Amino acid sequence: MNTSAMQLTLLTLAEPNRFKIVELLKQRPRSVGEIVQALGISQPHVSRHLRILGEAGLVKARSKAQQRIYSLEAAPFKELDEWFDSFSILWEERLDNFEDYMLDYKKKEDL
Repeated sequence: MNTSAMQLTLLTLAEPNRFKIVELLKQRPRSVGEIVQALGISQPHVSRHLRILGEAGLVKARSKAQQRIYSLEAAPFKELDEWFDSFSILWEERLDNFEDYMLDYKKKEDL
């Protein structure tokens, strides 16, 4: 797991408008104009956010006539998913320990 790439991903997504753009692109690829309309922010701001998302490897663009269509890149999100999943193992272990404790406690009360 590339920690510096994951940190860049998290820092990039921490900005609210970039997060909203990713949420829109999660539904389907979109043009800059569609993103501007959906978010209600200016085209230069959307373009700047898309540039930053692209530099972080989160989105890619393709040309379609006079438009640039943006879509998500899967790899960084898969890496984040694996990282978040590593925490579920930690919590499962803690919850199993808590369950064992509660069962022991209940047995002692029943005596």
